[in-house]
Amino acid sequence: MSSNSSQSPSPASVANSGWFSRFLAGVEWLGNLLPHPITLFASLALFIVFLSGILGYFDVSVLDPRPIGAKGREADGVIEVISLMNAEGLQRIVTGLVTNFTGFAPLGTVLVALLGVSVAEHSGLLSTMMRAMVMNASKQVVTVVVVFAGVVSNTASELGYVVLIPLAAMIFHSLGRHPLAGLAAAFAGVSAGYSANLLLGTVDPLLAGITQDASRMIDPEYVVGPEVNWYFMFVSTFAVAIMGAFVTEKIVEPRLGVYDPKDASIDLGEQKMDAPTPVEIKAMKWAGLTFVLVCSVLAFTIVPENGILRHPDTGEVAGSPFLKGIVAFIFITFAIPGFVYGRIAGTMKNDRDVIDAMAKSMSSMGLYITLVFFAAQFVAFFKWTNLGTVLAVKGAAFLQATGFDGPEVFLLFILMCGIVNLSLGSASAQWAVTAPIFVPMLMLIGFAPELIQAAYRIGDSVTNVISPMMSYFGLILAIAARYKKDLGMGTLIATMLPYTLTFIVGWSILFYAWVFLFGLPVGPGAATYYNPLP
Repeated sequence: MSSNSSQSPSPASVANSGWFSRFLAGVEWLGNLLPHPITLFASLALFIVFLSGILGYFDVSVLDPRPIGAKGREADGVIEVISLMNAEGLQRIVTGLVTNFTGFAPLGTVLVALLGVSVAEHSGLLSTMMRAMVMNASKQVVTVVVVFAGVVSNTASELGYVVLIPLAAMIFHSLGRHPLAGLAAAFAGVSAGYSANLLLGTVDPLLAGITQDASRMIDPEYVVGPEVNWYFMFVSTFAVAIMGAFVTEKIVEPRLGVYDPKDASIDLGEQKMDAPTPVEIKAMKWAGLTFVLVCSVLAFTIVPENGILRHPDTGEVAGSPFLKGIVAFIFITFAIPGFVYGRIAGTMKNDRDVIDAMAKSMSSMGLYITLVFFAAQFVAFFKWTNLGTVLAVKGAAFLQATGFDGPEVFLLFILMCGIVNLSLGSASAQWAVTAPIFVPMLMLIGFAPELIQAAYRIGDSVTNVISPMMSYFGLILAIAARYKKDLGMGTLIATMLPYTLTFIVGWSILFYAWVFLFGLPVGPGAATYYNPLP
């Protein structure tokens, strides 16, 4: 028996050989060729300037496909590439450098939302909720709860990676199950289910701002709010949890087999993650009550027909000040319950502690703010030159000529986003590059920006767990190595690959069923189809 065991290839050796190993090596090589996202955006902005000069010199243009009277249509019906390689272009670049940055839609909305989330995070509320949710789950439902907790942890940014993933591995080990199965389940929820959530988080205004800027290449007055994907992402939370639990129990855990503690690189007896204390539970209950009260007060502004935050002209919720100011309510619904929790738990005693929590989160945003500066220039240059519109018109014409302009186009779009995500892991960086091309293109064949963004979020999420370029991949690898000391990158990706394949199929089916079979909107006031007429 020992002889057969020594000759049989281990899962690690199988995962690190053959075509799969070569595929992973290719992804890593391509990813390493890419510069830092900040450098990438700076380079792309310069490239746009030079490209506009060349195409402008040759008078490249397209006929405006929008009907007469459509918003933003040029009087002569021709869209020309505008050169930035001349005196006027240089003047526009110099004078617009600051306003491009300060006017970049995602910047202010993300920072404001993060201020509220930071209070709930640094007070300990979000961490306690996560521990209570997972550690109190029964053995029968713990897998679903772990994946579900991973999805909802995205509201608190990196908390899922730092707290939930190691916690899930510990819990599975304590239940006599393979700890790497727990790690994989949590990782799938946190990362492959990144875009889904029950509540609006910081990613919603971030993506909405980029989508809005891209959509205005076609319709200068188009508005995309943070809430436009909420219905679909709310339902997706439960779908991802069910799919993730199924893959864990039917594919991943059986493949891992019975865990041998001798494989660990640490003393598993020293692992400890405390359950919430009575004080923390009491504080969490009061925070929950506060959340309900805050939501009740907000409901009075929007539920009654004469609610003060309904649309002043139509009286509808769509286009209302409530939805336009949704970021302010994200701030309130996280900050107030977070402070109540902190006061009762003793983690926040006064206003200075609240300010310190906000300041800590802002201090960690330096890299993001720097990236936004260069991304904003790229997006602005792309819009000024009309390159995005020209590419969109030509791309839409190609899709229509090939007859590939129906709902089936989203299947390729989702797959493309997933593949690009393997080498460009940042959701904001990827969308800032691709949105100015694909949002106008798909708008021109009749689909709304809100729908396009929802499809993007599927592709951007599902391949996170198999991308070596994902920012937390090294951390997950280090956590996994605690339980299997010879574990390599190929083994981890092979373990997570079933989640990617299942999610991309299952989530896409949900997308098509939700939108095209049942005709449901992806969010409040979100359209499915775009009509260029005013």
